[in-house]
Amino acid sequence: MDEDQKTLRLKEVVREKAGLFLTYESNRQSLITVTDVMMSPDKKRAMILVTVLPTHKEEAAMDFLKRKRSEFRNFLMKETRVGHIPRIDFAIDLGEKNRQRIDEISNLS
Repeated sequence: MDEDQKTLRLKEVVREKAGLFLTYESNRQSLITVTDVMMSPDKKRAMILVTVLPTHKEEAAMDFLKRKRSEFRNFLMKETRVGHIPRIDFAIDLGEKNRQRIDEISNLS
């Protein structure tokens, strides 16, 4: 089923604002990149997918992101005109991580 324009726009706003928020809040110990946003069908929950470089800093980055969830939600309330701000969570983008690993293996040949 295709996502409607409203859902796509909400995902894009959350993705854009998450990147901006991380630029302000990150301690620069690792590079945290927002790769995608997955929205629940009722738009009440948003899972923000990220990649972390260097990869050995993933656990620390995820701890940081989990601590900052409510601050990010408040940031979204201030910075957007979205009526209902979804509950936010963060996760490592395993699909992107696997794609990068395949690229590494391909380059070895």
